Amino acid sequence: MAEFTIYIGNKNYSSWSLRGWLMLKQAGVAFDEVVIPLYEPGSRAEILRHSASGKVPALVHGPVTVWESLSIGEYLAELFPKAKLWPADRAARAVARSISLEMHAGFQELRRHFPMNMRSVFDRAIIPEAQSDIDRIIALWLDCRKRYGKGGDFLFGHFTIADAMYAPVVSRFRTYKLSLPAEAEAYAAAIAAWPAYQEWLAAARKEPMIIEKWEF
Repeated sequence: MAEFTIYIGNKNYSSWSLRGWLMLKQAGVAFDEVVIPLYEPGSRAEILRHSASGKVPALVHGPVTVWESLSIGEYLAELFPKAKLWPADRAARAVARSISLEMHAGFQELRRHFPMNMRSVFDRAIIPEAQSDIDRIIALWLDCRKRYGKGGDFLFGHFTIADAMYAPVVSRFRTYKLSLPAEAEAYAAAIAAWPAYQEWLAAARKEPMIIEKWEF
């Protein structure tokens, strides 16, 4: 049994679970994962056994339980500083935290109209209500890449919590075939090609569960 256990929802649909899971992967620690299928009889009761918020992901580390993806990232960043889950530079770190929190709290129209569904591809026009969310995300990506990303393929060069926070957006852009400017597409491609993302995607494609209506 590993020292860490993360409780997550369906890999095909649960964007917040993906974020926390990718942070664990970047931390480089061994962990167990428990998938709790969402929107099934007993789902909430089972989640509440492990997460007082009634939501996933939840990370259990001995007597400590951490819920909310960003809190999981912060906890891991403190435990494993060598993993560089936040940028080392103070200014870059402030920006990384800011855009991560913006992702955590915002982009509701994108979530509503383009929910995560990793194993599917749909032809869907951009709904006007979601366009400003999409434009803002692209602007964030391009700004971070220009100012801080010269040393690698990700927003701040190497993979950070900020990249984990935006990885589900990359999935959404691919599911709904939304076109991106060349540099934004290059960043999305780097996320999509990252081995941990590919590992999650492969598992998502094998899941038998189907949720007819969701918003994650």
